[in-house]
Amino acid sequence: MKKTTLYYVFLLTLLFTSSVIANDDEFPNRALYPEVPYISLDDLYQQRNNVIIVDVRSSYEYNTLHIKGARNIPLSSKDFIDLIQTIRAKNSNPIIFYCNGTTCRKSYKAVRKALRANIPKVVVYDAGIFDWARKYPAESELLGKSPIQPGQLISSDKFKSHLLETDDFIAKASQRSIILDIRDPTQREGLFIFNSAEIPVPLDNEKLRQYIDQAKKENRNLMIYDAVGKQVRWLQYYLEDQNLKSYYFMKGGAKSFFDELVNEYR
Repeated sequence: MKKTTLYYVFLLTLLFTSSVIANDDEFPNRALYPEVPYISLDDLYQQRNNVIIVDVRSSYEYNTLHIKGARNIPLSSKDFIDLIQTIRAKNSNPIIFYCNGTTCRKSYKAVRKALRANIPKVVVYDAGIFDWARKYPAESELLGKSPIQPGQLISSDKFKSHLLETDDFIAKASQRSIILDIRDPTQREGLFIFNSAEIPVPLDNEKLRQYIDQAKKENRNLMIYDAVGKQVRWLQYYLEDQNLKSYYFMKGGAKSFFDELVNEYR
């Protein structure tokens, strides 16, 4: 089939998917962003060689797990629109934005931002990276390796098994532990917990490996917290890849710690 024909098929697909009732419980953001066209998981797979796929998450999330061949342009980049305009100037194919999953809004915000900058043919793939990796492991990359094994994807239960409530985290951290703060520097200003080592942001796995090796050698727990408990889920892939067993995260991150302090002294 000729490329032009594929492109028209793609446009027809968009017209169809965009005409589906937007108020879908599975895709709650469709009702919030009615002007944003979207493409389904299977349709994106079929069209993957005729579109430009852009991952709008952080570089650490992207480097951990992404769609094979996708470009990484974080939505938070100051020059986000300039970079997208550069792509559009060189290539007329549709640009597909994606992020983590059905509740993630970054991909929708990316499309809206591009539309407002008059960049044409921008679409959201809103099923997210996990659905893609589970169904198309050969077209996914995990920690620089492809294809991946679906069993390598960390389940919600496995993630939760390493989460500790604030009091439990503090209790275990007071034992033989190495404590790591992976917050952004601006989130650390004047707000410290324990005597924590700070990991450079964007996260640096090589720096992190020093503490992993130390924890293994000295038989110590690795206790890690971020700002609100979301970044640690991506960090878990590297910890598992390094075969570390005794590691724990603070549920809700530093925010939960300081919220408890405020409530205690009201």
